[in-house]
Amino acid sequence: MKLFLDTADIDEIRTVARWGVLDGVTTNPTLYAKVGGASYDAVLEEICKLTPGPVSAEVVADEVDGMLEEGRHFAKIADNIVVKVPMSENGLEAMSRFKAEGIKTNCTLIFSANQGLLAAKAGASLLSPFIGRLDDINEEGLTVIRELSEIVRFFEYDSEVLSASIRHPRHVTDSALAGAHIATLPFKVFQQMVRHPLTDTGIVRFKEDWQKARAALEQQKPGDEREAIAASVNKPGQ
Repeated sequence: MKLFLDTADIDEIRTVARWGVLDGVTTNPTLYAKVGGASYDAVLEEICKLTPGPVSAEVVADEVDGMLEEGRHFAKIADNIVVKVPMSENGLEAMSRFKAEGIKTNCTLIFSANQGLLAAKAGASLLSPFIGRLDDINEEGLTVIRELSEIVRFFEYDSEVLSASIRHPRHVTDSALAGAHIATLPFKVFQQMVRHPLTDTGIVRFKEDWQKARAALEQQKPGDEREAIAASVNKPGQ
């Protein structure tokens, strides 16, 4: 399973890239607004330098012509740009035209397997069901992941299912088990995946034991060390 970072924060991207687990990045206008500063184009260009994987750049236009204009502009920034297009009638038309032009797309705001099926048929490279938002309204977000993954597999569509709106590490595990090809997650969830209380206590225990062993060794004299070894060898039951 591939893991994308859902952010426009350059420092977060650099951090996860150093871990060696970053397969791509997804952005949107909301994430860009949180970091501000440089222009959206400049941020996208910097992100594309940090990862060779797909980098999703979202259009904000509602009409087909506007989507095409924005998407073609993004596609010129770097070869690994994927144009993010919302699920809608205009979005489907735009994605089919992008497909004809050789521009990869990520269909966002998918909330049903039927929407994902339409996006796959229109030529979307990535299909992004928002499982967290479905959970928020008391629907089972992972059902969409399971259904859409099976549809893509069975009919051999040239699309990948990208589990989006990830809220916690369990969402990542369940998405993988449900057949998602990719999960895109916030930096916080990446950090949560690394940590476990038993790992933390184990590291502390190993360090304490190592320090005790070193201290005991430093207190031993050469003769004492030989006597300790001999006693251990001759100890009954050994």
